[in-house]
Amino acid sequence: MVFSQRTVTCGGLTKADDGKRVVLNGWVHRERNHGAIFFINLRDRYGITQVVVADDADKELSDTASKLKMEYCISVTGTVRLRPEGMINLEMSTGEIEVKAEKIEILSTCATLPFMIEDENKAREDLRLKYRFLDLRCSGMQKRIALRHYFVKAIRDFLSARDFYEIETPTMIRSTPEGARDFLVPSRLYPGKFYALPQSPQLMKQLLMCSGFDKYFQIARCYRDEDARGDRQLEFTQLDLEMSFVQRDDVLALMEQLFCHVFKQILDYDLPVHFRRIAYKDAMNQYGCDKPDLRFEVEMKDFDALAAKSTFGAFHEALASGKGAVRALVAPKTEGVEFTRKYIQELESAAKIYGAHGLAWMKVADGKLNGGVSKYFEGMDDEVISSLGAGEGDMICIVAHPQWKKCCTSLGAVRSKLGKDLKLIRPSFEFCWIIDFPLFSYNEDKGHWEAEHHMFSMPQDRFIPTLESDPGSVLGDLYDLVLNGYEVASGSIRIHDVELQRKIFRICNFSDEEAEEKFGFLLNAFRFGPPPHGGIAPGVDRLVMIISQQESIHEVIAFPKNTFGVDPMDGSPETVDQKQLDELHLIINYPKKEEKQS
Repeated sequence: MVFSQRTVTCGGLTKADDGKRVVLNGWVHRERNHGAIFFINLRDRYGITQVVVADDADKELSDTASKLKMEYCISVTGTVRLRPEGMINLEMSTGEIEVKAEKIEILSTCATLPFMIEDENKAREDLRLKYRFLDLRCSGMQKRIALRHYFVKAIRDFLSARDFYEIETPTMIRSTPEGARDFLVPSRLYPGKFYALPQSPQLMKQLLMCSGFDKYFQIARCYRDEDARGDRQLEFTQLDLEMSFVQRDDVLALMEQLFCHVFKQILDYDLPVHFRRIAYKDAMNQYGCDKPDLRFEVEMKDFDALAAKSTFGAFHEALASGKGAVRALVAPKTEGVEFTRKYIQELESAAKIYGAHGLAWMKVADGKLNGGVSKYFEGMDDEVISSLGAGEGDMICIVAHPQWKKCCTSLGAVRSKLGKDLKLIRPSFEFCWIIDFPLFSYNEDKGHWEAEHHMFSMPQDRFIPTLESDPGSVLGDLYDLVLNGYEVASGSIRIHDVELQRKIFRICNFSDEEAEEKFGFLLNAFRFGPPPHGGIAPGVDRLVMIISQQESIHEVIAFPKNTFGVDPMDGSPETVDQKQLDELHLIINYPKKEEKQS
């Protein structure tokens, strides 16, 4: 097809171009027929330009203009002229000019639209995803995809300038147990054998360190066969990074410099030079989670001693085992929000999701404790109020539980809800590091220890002597990066000693034989002079979601799956024909349909 190709984009013209003859290519964003005069807003990804078919246009041009509908793809040849006084639109970059059309070519027509192409598409998400190619024409989506591009580019520029190599790792690897369920790829050439799509390039990047590439990064695609949700997909993108001859502080310092650079480049936003560091146990005790939102100041406090002095039986029961806890926080009095019985029940429901048996509360009125469980603190008003820093009109929320972690997470959910409901959250970007994680967690159902992050993380040196005798007390050389209440990166210093790696496998219930079978290629590499190394993997999707102030990563991925792991646009996942199954030597054992009861 021969057509007039653009000489300028729809966002590129200004009053300095007055009198210039140009060719524009784009889509009809809006069209207005005023009888003898036609106005066309022509759009491409760079902007919108107003095109005018004047009353002196020839019949062919007028006839073509009268046929145009929204989202027709056209080419316009014409001359730039200044808009008349009173018709200037300063909200548009091209708002001081218009193009008087001399020729219009219809490059393609458009069927009836399932929704309007607007700044932000308000259609149902399933409809948006079915017609994602149209949804992506909306300026909001275009801006976010552009933001993602510049975000990744800033990362590449920063790391390349610091001698990092970008190295691609395989997308089909051996299936290894890394926590989530693998996506498997059957081999046609080797019947009964499978590749796996990588959950992360973890083992490959460690092998690159063994290969002497001491600074590696990759914008890596990762795959995990798990339930999708708003900030998680079956396939996702992360910045994968590894360095040799480093310790924890080297990795943390590099990431602080990286994000200071990226946020300045793409947002002109100044981050602090160093991010706050919080030990895992302190994060749980103060914020009720290991990914705290630091944009508001409400903190939880240890209420064990005061609870023990009260006469409330539930508090005493929680503390009786020696493993329980009582935690409290102060909900500040806020204009427009009343701490009604109904609202307190909403807070209690939030706490119960995480295992709390209930939510105890008291209000501060006239300098005294009032309502709720206040009667169990007789004579302790001043002590309780001063220890928690509560003020007039504030409400004290308390959770008690015989398990410390459930106590913290339950009250942490209350804290999060208060931050949103009371509008306490500042519009800012608050990073922090969570450090000193436990290296292991005990799986009660399976009856053995498991790695808290993964099995390739170093224990902190002081715990190596008691590694096998007391796994529960071991802290790992682990670190998470948190931004505005989201975990956005996770990393660790890695094990590079083959015998230490075998010990970790044993603690995690992998026999030497099983470890050799699953991870023999890594253990073999560790026999040939591996360097000390460590790394981290920030999530690209989640970071761009936060930066663009969205609540779902669907808004920053070009073609996401929905929350059921389905692509409404191409219909995947879908069945394949029998010939393909035969070539792969696969027989599908379909689940039996439940028989209807008569």
